Amino acid sequence: MAKLMTLLWGAGSPPCWRVMITLEEKKLQGYKHKLLSFEKGEHKSQEVLEINPRGQLPAFKYGNIILNESLATCLYLENQFKSQGIQLIPDSPENHAVMYQRMMEGLTLTDKLNSVIYYDQSVPEEEIHDSAVKRNKEALTTELKLWEGYLHNVAAGSYLAGSFSLADVIVFPNVAYAFRFGLSVGCYPKLAKYYSLLKNRPSIKATWPPHWVASRNGYDILKDL
Repeated sequence: MAKLMTLLWGAGSPPCWRVMITLEEKKLQGYKHKLLSFEKGEHKSQEVLEINPRGQLPAFKYGNIILNESLATCLYLENQFKSQGIQLIPDSPENHAVMYQRMMEGLTLTDKLNSVIYYDQSVPEEEIHDSAVKRNKEALTTELKLWEGYLHNVAAGSYLAGSFSLADVIVFPNVAYAFRFGLSVGCYPKLAKYYSLLKNRPSIKATWPPHWVASRNGYDILKDL
């Protein structure tokens, strides 16, 4: 099965990381994969465009089936391979509902992180304004505090929806990204505990961004939030 799968991905990209974690959890190692460089613009190459016309990563193919949205890919893999690996959708109706809610909110967290981390790269230099930077940081701070509250209400040492689920698959790469870019452990202790709980999970360690392994030095963009 895995031999029929191809993943084009970029290192450190939360959407790519989600798919890779899911593949590990579903015991689908052995898939074909190719690491592409965002800096070199390889995500806009013809190779990618043939699978994903938007020129975005991840680009995933299983036989003749193509999935280019990370959330859709994760859901597909869980439903297609239910009996294989770890069950990533809870049986409990309550946890099931929480899982879907946190998954969707995880996408919002991705957007708010990107609006701060990549603001200078996404806006023409003449359109960069301090007021917009401030607004984006305030919106991200509000979002992070919301997640602190969510984690305050789950059992100690637990996951977002009871057992490890697709909610954690979607959200954890965002949390790891935030700390990589300087988020304060002291200001966000619940997020820090959650990060520590998951970072050594085998599926996450196996898919850790290679350039993060090579260099433990992060950035300080989020240090003042």
